[in-house]
Amino acid sequence: MTRFLLAVHVLSAILAVGPVAVAASMFPAAARRLPDRSLLNRSATDLGTPEQGTPEQGTPEQGTQIGGVAALRVLHRICRVYAVAGLAVPVFGFATASSLGVLRDAWVIASVLLTGAAAGILSLAVLPRQDAVLARLTAGDSTPADAGGGVARLAMLTGVFNLLWAAVTVLMIVRPGSTTGV
Repeated sequence: MTRFLLAVHVLSAILAVGPVAVAASMFPAAARRLPDRSLLNRSATDLGTPEQGTPEQGTPEQGTQIGGVAALRVLHRICRVYAVAGLAVPVFGFATASSLGVLRDAWVIASVLLTGAAAGILSLAVLPRQDAVLARLTAGDSTPADAGGGVARLAMLTGVFNLLWAAVTVLMIVRPGSTTGV
């Protein structure tokens, strides 16, 4: 049974935490690549590029903006959905640790604390900031990506989230008292 629990724990970590880490990391960069929203309120002739389209047809910037917002929404949804799926990681982690009799080991306690910190950063900082960026874009904010350093702060928090998970992974591989001899 322990092998089954460990396999499910590792698979859930790979399949749930991995997509969150990647999608959350991609979100700030994608937000920065969005063109200035104020371009959407100008006609093609105002931009000095009449050959690129009329106001009725739209400008290339409009297509990039709309596609960019859609991409941000997809990345945000991936983060939300896989964050919920990621709850399986600590559930099966506790079950595995219990079956191995290592619940009170320092490396398990440290892993639990780091996992809790990562979950807190994701749920209390990263996801709400992604929501805020999307809300500003939807509301027509002319500078959604840089307003108040929001995207830069989001990128930093995402990096901290990923570093915490990297630390947990290292603890799981190089745990004290490992029987693998690594």
